Order: sequence, then C-alpha cells, then structure tokens
Amino acid sequence: MDYRLFDSVKLKEAISLTDGGIAEVGTVGGIVEVFNDGEAYLVELFGQWVKYDEQENFVPAAPIDEGSFMETIGVETVYPHQLELVQRASETVSVRGHLLSLLDELSAEKVAEVRDFAEFLQQKQTRLVDQS
Repeated sequence: MDYRLFDSVKLKEAISLTDGGIAEVGTVGGIVEVFNDGEAYLVELFGQWVKYDEQENFVPAAPIDEGSFMETIGVETVYPHQLELVQRASETVSVRGHLLSLLDELSAEKVAEVRDFAEFLQQKQTRLVDQS
C-alpha cells in the first residue's frame, strides 16, 4: 500500500526506537515524510494521552481533558510492511489544510499556477452569482 503525507497509521510489528525503547504492535502515528516514492516513511509515533501538571510534568490524561495531547515517543523510519492504514490524511484534514500542505511541496512556479487557477475559479463563481 502507498501511504501519503499525514496519513494516520499503526504498527503491524514492534520496532526499536532510536532512544532504545520499543514501539509495540498497534502504536499509532502519522506519516511526516515519504522516502523514495514510498520505499520507507518517517513516522511520528505516539504514546498515551498526557497533559502538563502545575510543575510542567507530563501526567496521564483523557482525550477530552483540556490541554491533553498524545505524547510523541519517537520519530522513526518505518517500512510499508510494518504499517497499517488507520485513516487517510484527506479524511482528517480539512480541504483547505490539505491544500496548504500540498502547496508546501510545490515549486514557486507551480504555486503560481495554482494561484492563477484559483483566481479563475473565483471569477467564474462571481459571474455565476451575478447572472442569478
């Protein structure tokens, strides 16, 4: 399977973390970089839900707790056979957010083309509104 930037994934096998720990089967993460057209992926792996206490230490939390987030346990190179898709980025990121992430990957020339096309669509929409 080809994974895309920002797809949510989970591990199908345990992997060693750079810091010496282990990310167990089922650990969730997000694709943050794609290497060589999908030969490998840089995945940010997440642990438990946590939040900061008054001393700014991590303490266990529930996903609904204000200020809670999933702790990053590592950012590791992972191979396709070690991953399972949880959710496509396009299903979790707004269309505008997805477009912004795509723009970051394009050359200045291509960004200008996207801008020109967006302006064309805006003018087309304005004409339709004016005709009704």
